[in-house]
Amino acid sequence: MTLAGPKPTWLTFDCYGTLIQWDEGLLAAMEVILKPKGSGINQRDFISVYDRYEHALEEERPHRTFADVSRLALQGAMGELGLTFDPRDAEILTSSIGKMPPFPEVVGTLETLKAAGFRLAIISNTDDAIIAGNVAQLGGHVDRVITAEQAGAYKPSAKIFRHAWSSLGIGMNDFVHICASPHLDLAAARELGFRSVWVDRGTGRKPLPDYQPDEIVPTLDRVPALFTAAGWMKA
Repeated sequence: MTLAGPKPTWLTFDCYGTLIQWDEGLLAAMEVILKPKGSGINQRDFISVYDRYEHALEEERPHRTFADVSRLALQGAMGELGLTFDPRDAEILTSSIGKMPPFPEVVGTLETLKAAGFRLAIISNTDDAIIAGNVAQLGGHVDRVITAEQAGAYKPSAKIFRHAWSSLGIGMNDFVHICASPHLDLAAARELGFRSVWVDRGTGRKPLPDYQPDEIVPTLDRVPALFTAAGWMKA
């Protein structure tokens, strides 16, 4: 597939894994948390268990803040793997998230897209207070930030996207969504029918078997060339 249709007014972005180095930051946080426990558990193996708890908690009702979700997911993963949970472990995790830096090409690419006339928004499965530190590292180029805390729902729920579109005052043809998560953002694109660009950073996350994004790029700095080819930016 290729990008088609009217030029979007807005570009919406997933944050963690798309703009911000989530996997790298999460591995570093887990090393700090797990090393003192002397468990010998591989950090990537631990994260896979943690992710399972996190995603299950995000689907439960009533809605929980991401701070609560991450604490309960960490506690559940540690319990499953026979580790002792300390509330300070959750504090280490949540405080580390806002410090996670952007990928090297992100700030410059956002600047290029902003200079081309696009407005930029983030739609993220997090809390306002947690994401503030990440947004502060993005060069002041982001116009709006919509969080799960504001919407009362987590991706891939349609509720968070519809809340974002209502907040931005846009319709389906007014934006393109740029993301790294197949099972969150692209699952929503499949359900709701909006245009999408998948940033496949080689993390091993698999594409959905029954959905093809409009474009796939390895890094964010490939996006301006796509938009130039679509006639939305000058070469």
